[in-house]
Amino acid sequence: MFKKILLPVAAFLLLAFNASAQQRTCAAEEVLAQQLLDNPAMIQEIERIEEHARQFAQSGGANDRAVITIPVVFHVVYYNSTQNLSDAKLMSQLDVLNADFRRTNADAGNTPGVFQGIAADCEINFCLAKQDPSGNATSGIQRRSTTVNGFSTNDNVKFNSSGGLDIWDRNKYLNIWVCNLSGGLLGYAQFPGGPASTDGVVCDYAYFGTIGATPPFDKGRTATHEVGHWLNCYHIWGDDGTSCNGTDNVSDTPNQADEHYGCPSFPQVSCSNGPNGDMFMNYMDYTDDACMNVFTTGQKTRMQSLFSGNGARVALASSPGCQDPGGDGCNAPTGLNATNITQTSATVNWGAVSGVTTYTLEWKKNSDATWTVVSNLTTTSHNLSGLSVGTLYDYRVKAICSGVESNYSSIAQFTTASDCTDQYEPNNTNATAKSIPVNTAFTAQIATTTDKDYYKFGNTSSQKHIKVELTTLPFDYDLRLYRGTTQVGISQNSGTANELIILNNATVSTNYKAYVYGYNGVWSNTQCYTLKASIRSSTWRTDGSGQDQGEEIDLEVVFENAGFGLFPNPAMDQVTVEVPLEADGKVSVSILDMSGKTTLAQQKMLTKGENQFTFDISNLPNGVYFVQVRNGEIANTRKLVVQK
Repeated sequence: MFKKILLPVAAFLLLAFNASAQQRTCAAEEVLAQQLLDNPAMIQEIERIEEHARQFAQSGGANDRAVITIPVVFHVVYYNSTQNLSDAKLMSQLDVLNADFRRTNADAGNTPGVFQGIAADCEINFCLAKQDPSGNATSGIQRRSTTVNGFSTNDNVKFNSSGGLDIWDRNKYLNIWVCNLSGGLLGYAQFPGGPASTDGVVCDYAYFGTIGATPPFDKGRTATHEVGHWLNCYHIWGDDGTSCNGTDNVSDTPNQADEHYGCPSFPQVSCSNGPNGDMFMNYMDYTDDACMNVFTTGQKTRMQSLFSGNGARVALASSPGCQDPGGDGCNAPTGLNATNITQTSATVNWGAVSGVTTYTLEWKKNSDATWTVVSNLTTTSHNLSGLSVGTLYDYRVKAICSGVESNYSSIAQFTTASDCTDQYEPNNTNATAKSIPVNTAFTAQIATTTDKDYYKFGNTSSQKHIKVELTTLPFDYDLRLYRGTTQVGISQNSGTANELIILNNATVSTNYKAYVYGYNGVWSNTQCYTLKASIRSSTWRTDGSGQDQGEEIDLEVVFENAGFGLFPNPAMDQVTVEVPLEADGKVSVSILDMSGKTTLAQQKMLTKGENQFTFDISNLPNGVYFVQVRNGEIANTRKLVVQK
């Protein structure tokens, strides 16, 4: 369930963390709230980061991303020798981060089976920095003896002038401060979008790493939790007390009422999320270290969005911090990524190096010990073929300048496509349609005689022309297109002929659904079909039958709990709320201010299909509001920015 109600950030300041040696405490949300109060303009950057994450997820998310390697610097600020953790203890924490974010953690098997399908390898590695911001060799560890015996969330530990250690360039390093935190606080982090001078993670020395750490927080999961915040993941319960209205902005984490402590038994049901209940074993809950073991695919997508395009942490992807600063003839290549990934091939790419003569590429299966070497490359990409299906591969590149070789780049990775699987199951009804990226082909199955596949996507006012293609059919599969519950297209060719629906000048909606099914129940659990839903600004070539017309079709009557449309956003004088229903019902729409006070509201009896509410917001001051749509017991909320 996509929990859409965002707790107003000002309310975070009301959340207290009680000092307790046996309960996890984290102040990342409170730090964010204080930063927003100190600098209200920061909300615009937070909104930009959220919109970027949303678009990244809508366009396909982290499916084809290269593995990111982040240089880490440890700033150890100690009052006495006990607080001055050894190199071995620091390295044990680095090992935990790598295991947890790559899902190689030894306790990954403890994730309940019902959540295994969404458990994610976040494809993020961490290395100890080899060069400092000036390009000089470093151990990646800074130490300072201080007269301060107990830091707080005021960030004093991040400045030499207040007894701590100054930050290294946040665009090149993940800064982790280790110190004595007062008040029983285990740690806190700065979310993306905050000040450059304080960006990073702070952890209490007693709960850091796995060597001699204090139980029950002795397995390094405090740092995993805080780095999760630093990578834009929120507390899984949404920091809303027990109201079931909070959100972590992740679609595959169950809505839960509150944080969990200790090691609960499975399942723990709240917010009507039975039978599987809360995902209390998620790293972003408050359980003991021994009971944390999983990030989800949705959380991975939020993390990876930071390293794509104009992502807030994209500069880290090309940081040289992990490279030995030895005297090379030219710099090692950066910006490695893999594209055109299939079951048996992929194209690996890297950024151009100034003064280069040729490049040398090495690649191998992650499980192999020996590299395959490709020398004398004069371009910045190379196609690999004959690869194994569903397999993780490593690759790296070095540059040769006038006969002198650079260091190899950091190792990047990609995974070839798997044999056909139903990645979007369960999606057997219109109401359970799964969101898919547009302009992207993918494979799936009609795996049983009763299997049906519904996929959801949207168009925009600038790209409203729709084409849906169903190809590579093993049997006679057919295709329909709905907008909500209204059928707007159908293709029923005989045999294994391709199916095609074109809808030019289509109504703008976030609620189009492609429906794939087998004629007379035909199916195959070994062979795939390929589906692609495309949108564009120019019309598709058609015989003239593909205009936006519709026919009401009787489908299972369910309130659509996938959200609602909101445009324009940001808005100036007027905003429209698009409410898709799959049953007649009374719906109320409210616009709330940051304190939760209702500023505008409407209530109507609506019929199934597309409905719209229009609000005059010309009298609302600039700022952030929340639009809440409620149908009986079900409520969804989205942010609205009023900007004139």
